[in-house]
Amino acid sequence: MPDMRRGVLYGVAAYILWGLFPLYWPLLKPSGAVEILAHRMVWSLVAVVAILAVRRHWSWIKGLVAQPRKLGLLTLAAVIITVNWGTYIYAVNTGHVVEAALGYFINPLVSVVFGVVLLRERLRRLQWVAVGFGALAVLVLAVNYGRPPYMALVLAVSFGAYGLIKKQANVGAGESLTVETLVLLLPALGYLVFLQQAGQATFGTEGVGHLLLLVGAGVITAVPLMLFTAAANRVPLSTIGLLQYIAPVLQFLCGVLIAKETMPPSRWIGFSLVWLALAIFTYDSFRTARAARIARSARTLDHVVT
Repeated sequence: MPDMRRGVLYGVAAYILWGLFPLYWPLLKPSGAVEILAHRMVWSLVAVVAILAVRRHWSWIKGLVAQPRKLGLLTLAAVIITVNWGTYIYAVNTGHVVEAALGYFINPLVSVVFGVVLLRERLRRLQWVAVGFGALAVLVLAVNYGRPPYMALVLAVSFGAYGLIKKQANVGAGESLTVETLVLLLPALGYLVFLQQAGQATFGTEGVGHLLLLVGAGVITAVPLMLFTAAANRVPLSTIGLLQYIAPVLQFLCGVLIAKETMPPSRWIGFSLVWLALAIFTYDSFRTARAARIARSARTLDHVVT
């Protein structure tokens, strides 16, 4: 199979798994969101260390230890992804799957805003239009919910910040997840021990199936991340940008068709504005990428001729 096609399949698989997360977390009840989060941290570390052991990939540790700036960035990333994971699990397990999906729909627009505010990037005209429609959508949905869609905003902002920090750290997915979960290990274990001593832990008290599902939280965290990394190494960034919408679309469908969450007309209007913003954003991205390819080809041809 050509490497490009294999990369696309890896990417599709990763985003499908992420898109089906709303079906997994409710299976872990009666565990609370924080207990599930703690188990996810612990078992994610176990899973990723097992993967690295199979690959015999340990040479990166010495180099990373010698770079305190990268370690600091990964520690900050660990804190931010904890907020993201915890908010998502809470949203799904309290009947807010659609709002959680909204967070990942507007995430690309939040990343653009981060680029302007933090990196002093300049937006193109269509990017401004897309951000404007996104802001209008949030306003419409705030009126519909009777409050700002704060869970969606927390998810979008935290994941956008996480991506920005990871880009600055420039560390591989497996290596990064190992460090992040190692940072979170002691707080997670401490909380689980506290629950156990207080007689409030569900691990091992709800049957073998429930126990295996809690352990599986680590596997379903590590596997799609590895698939995504394999995809990112094989396909253009523009293709990854298009594939990323698979996850929130599936999450949205899980909320509407499976969780049976209500979608009044005003909420449909809000989501339609989000989708319009994303359509404009995607069109502008592809148009810009195509223009850049043409310009590179022209420069290459001029170089060959001269």
